[in-house]
Amino acid sequence: MNKQFDFVITDPNGIHARPAGLLVQKAQECKSKVTILFKDKHVDAKRIFSVLGMGASQGDTLTFEVEGEDAEQAASQLQAFLKESL
Repeated sequence: MNKQFDFVITDPNGIHARPAGLLVQKAQECKSKVTILFKDKHVDAKRIFSVLGMGASQGDTLTFEVEGEDAEQAASQLQAFLKESL
């Protein structure tokens, strides 16, 4: 099962170390593969240096692709986390 959604970063600091670490932790809780698409990059959301390396800022749109057995639930949990944290 696959699930995809977009998220616009509202945090004025973009994705810096603390929220990136929390995002990676949340992604690691998922059994599914979580990929972030940003500009020309396809980033594994379970790897901190990959997430930080995107250089995403406030107003940027990230596309999340969740693939696996818990994709629906994982996508819902990630969306809730992102709205609360970024």
